[in-house]
Amino acid sequence: MGVKIGDVERNSLAFKAGLKAGDEILYINGHVINDVLDYRFYTADERLVIELVSQDGLPRKVKIRKDEYEDLGLDFETYLMDKQRSCKNKCIFCFIDQLPKGMRESLYFKDDDSRLSFLFGNYITLTNLSDGDVDRIIDMHISPVNVSVHTTDPELRVKMMANKNAGKSLAALRRFADAGIGLNCQLVLCPGINDGEKLIESMNDLEKLMPSLISCAAVPVGLTKHREGLYPLTPYDAESASQVLDAVEKFGDHCVEKYGRRVFYAADEFYLKAGRKIPDSEFYEDFPQIENGVGIWASLRDEFVDGLSELPESDTVRSISLATGESAAKLMSFLVDELTKKWHNLQCDIYPIRNDFFGPMINVAGLITGGDLIAQLKGRRLGSELLIPRAMLRQGEDVFLDDVTLEDAQKELNIKIVPVGNDGFDLLDALIGEEN
Repeated sequence: MGVKIGDVERNSLAFKAGLKAGDEILYINGHVINDVLDYRFYTADERLVIELVSQDGLPRKVKIRKDEYEDLGLDFETYLMDKQRSCKNKCIFCFIDQLPKGMRESLYFKDDDSRLSFLFGNYITLTNLSDGDVDRIIDMHISPVNVSVHTTDPELRVKMMANKNAGKSLAALRRFADAGIGLNCQLVLCPGINDGEKLIESMNDLEKLMPSLISCAAVPVGLTKHREGLYPLTPYDAESASQVLDAVEKFGDHCVEKYGRRVFYAADEFYLKAGRKIPDSEFYEDFPQIENGVGIWASLRDEFVDGLSELPESDTVRSISLATGESAAKLMSFLVDELTKKWHNLQCDIYPIRNDFFGPMINVAGLITGGDLIAQLKGRRLGSELLIPRAMLRQGEDVFLDDVTLEDAQKELNIKIVPVGNDGFDLLDALIGEEN
């Protein structure tokens, strides 16, 4: 019991109260502190009594007065204050199980931690939650919670997740909804397994969680070439992707009519596989599932066009290149063509990068490795700089999935590489050379 302080910010409230690195917090206002959620919830009060054990093993109490949302200035040895909870499922579609051997160890960790769902938007399966965990989420009103549902058929969910608790854990959805906890859900669809009638059944069941159900995304299974010994799955083709779109759009239309909002969406990848036009931004309302690949194209396209409408014409001569995943190359070509109507002397070569590392069925930019980027661009005309989606790099770092650094790639290709955020305005600025 208790969490150890890693560092105390100088001149912070905690510093002035005499707290030190190495002190162990036991209680705040009489409440046991086990992790970051306890800490954030119970330090929201304006008057705090902190019970702790100091570095020399002596118990003491510290009283602090603060504004409601004022930070104490404490850092802890680990962010969650205890061990991150790993996934205990063996899903037939798990992407991590499809990674090749020899990659960075952290990439093989399967997260299924409800605290990270609330703090960072991670999706959880519910199979790790005890009744006490559910009670705590309700008591603290931790909302929204993001849930990987996949199917509402209990028996099929057990089969898909290879976890005997996968079916009964769905009961937590009803408890959360009844308590007014917002829910964002996702359905990772596998052809012939949880789509078709099973998809319609799942959408009908999830509708019963309204109004707590905020959104639900249907996402196609991602299949790499490293599936030896794994459950046999096939990718979506134009026909099967169209069937998913028909079902999801019909149900979304029903929700618009009944509740005034769409609720159910299909990922952009389904539209690309089906060869259908991606809807306009209005279709996606406030883009509740954009982090799940829903509406990214529409958002990027509209932001770019909006920015372009205010951009003056220019005769500036500029020669650059842009590398992206195969799925996004068509959109990038369209946007660059629109830009060259105003910037007549812009030359931008667009290079779709084939995913040799994970295999041809993986075509999104976020899974392009540095090795593939270098191998396919060496000797090509790149101009004065190369633009890449920032999604190719690990969050907060200049490193690709295969541990090739941005600096490594720049040296190999002998060019400045500019990572660009997933924002149409940022893309426009980068194309004309005004990136931040």
